Amino acid sequence: MKIEYLGHACFKLGDALVIDPYKDGSVPGLAPLRTSAVKVICSHGHADHSGVECVNLQPGECDFEIEEVPSWHDDKEGALRGPNTIFVIKKDGEKLVHLGDLGHFPTDEQLMKISGADYLLIPVGGYYTIDAETAVKICQAAHPKHIIPMHYRTATSGYPQLDTVERFVGLCDVLGLGDIALLR
Repeated sequence: MKIEYLGHACFKLGDALVIDPYKDGSVPGLAPLRTSAVKVICSHGHADHSGVECVNLQPGECDFEIEEVPSWHDDKEGALRGPNTIFVIKKDGEKLVHLGDLGHFPTDEQLMKISGADYLLIPVGGYYTIDAETAVKICQAAHPKHIIPMHYRTATSGYPQLDTVERFVGLCDVLGLGDIALLR
């Protein structure tokens, strides 16, 4: 599965699917997003995840099987930040899970759906989402083959409230967690 990181929580799968495009100016330091795809999906309606207008939709078939798993953007059942959708995406025998702006440890039912992913795209920056410690616990419980962190602050982009990816990577190293891919 070809996975391209476009910034923040936005990924492009092959030439067909874009997940969580950010609107122009919604993420400090990120250049305006301009890409094309056959289909766009958004985990929720916040500007840093719902820039559908930044994706030039092309004719064609999106040959990914996409399952939506309802979740929350916070640990108060959405009372603070609303709902979030986890995407379980399958193609050619591979399973990719994009957690969106997950704000809580998954329920048993949610964990069952995300477990065993070939690729787990997980927020690690905290504040608006789960933090690095919770992300590590989810990885330990879900047993993904490859872990791709997202939704964190870098030296040149991201919200100042977010933590950097180094904290998450450091915790994973200490615990000997699987393959962590930093896509840039």
